[in-house]
Amino acid sequence: MQSPPPPEPGVDNQTCLSCHAQPDQYLELPSGEQLYLTVDESEFNASVHGKTGYACVQCHTNLTGYPHPPITAQTRRDITLAYYQSCARCHSSMYEKTLDSTHQKALMEGNKNAAVCTDCHGAHNVQPPDEPRSRSAQMCEQCHSEIFSTYQDSVHGAALVGEGNPDVPACIDCHGVHNVQGPSTGPFLLYSPLICAKCHADEELMAKYGISTDVFDTYVADFHGKTVIFDERTPGQTTNKPVCADCHGVHNILPPDDPHSTVMKDNLLVTCRRCHPDASQNFSAAWLGHYTPDRTKYPLVYYVDLFYKIFIPTVLGGMAIFVIGDASRRIINRRKRVRHG
Repeated sequence: MQSPPPPEPGVDNQTCLSCHAQPDQYLELPSGEQLYLTVDESEFNASVHGKTGYACVQCHTNLTGYPHPPITAQTRRDITLAYYQSCARCHSSMYEKTLDSTHQKALMEGNKNAAVCTDCHGAHNVQPPDEPRSRSAQMCEQCHSEIFSTYQDSVHGAALVGEGNPDVPACIDCHGVHNVQGPSTGPFLLYSPLICAKCHADEELMAKYGISTDVFDTYVADFHGKTVIFDERTPGQTTNKPVCADCHGVHNILPPDDPHSTVMKDNLLVTCRRCHPDASQNFSAAWLGHYTPDRTKYPLVYYVDLFYKIFIPTVLGGMAIFVIGDASRRIINRRKRVRHG
């Protein structure tokens, strides 16, 4: 965060609060809405800005004296949209990232309800967004309540919101923070396996929960992963190849042994048939999960694989030795005939 610009000379917070600390002050806007003008001094002082000594006029740059200039905004939302750009004065790098976000694109397309800085962080009561860690997800809930409700019941959401577990992903870990991108875009879908891999390929983290870290490697090694990760695509091009979310779900991810999980054994065929409508009853039984076969898990596959790992090099090696030996003998015999010829 950059250092705050110096406040206007002679205009400190107490000057503002001499009026705005008085209770129950409202201004009626042309829309009929009431704009609440009272500022809770203790709430502001406990905020990030209050603790670091920010002055009111560093955000309210057009209010440097009294009487204030008349408010021309028609609605409360118009006032929010007029003031949120003040954040760029101190947080320019973060603000610039928002300009490429899906929220900003929606705003530019005329959706005044698209999220801006103060919708997530607040105005006079700004708090650290990750204290507690679930705070960021609850920010998203303000607009995405239905999705949050689904997420809250998922394996990730239940751990974060219900248990306060800091290891699981919140919304921003997958979607980004200030540069939030639309989850249905081609680039996001193609990148999504790498998002999952940030946690699921972390051996130390996964060991805490007894989860295999072969998830990403086994995905990349099979047909689905190869076509997603290594397929050459033009920017913005979508793919019909499955990524993690196509099988496991998005906000509704559940443990694989949960009866409602899309990858639970009894439900797996239904999931496969989303892409393979003609899949037989045995189709999903061939799936080994994200595990590398070993002596204890899928031993038959392990020993067959081991057999061929030994058998094929042995056969090819033996053939190579035979061919080299035969060729050498032919050369030697030919030279002998020439010498005695």
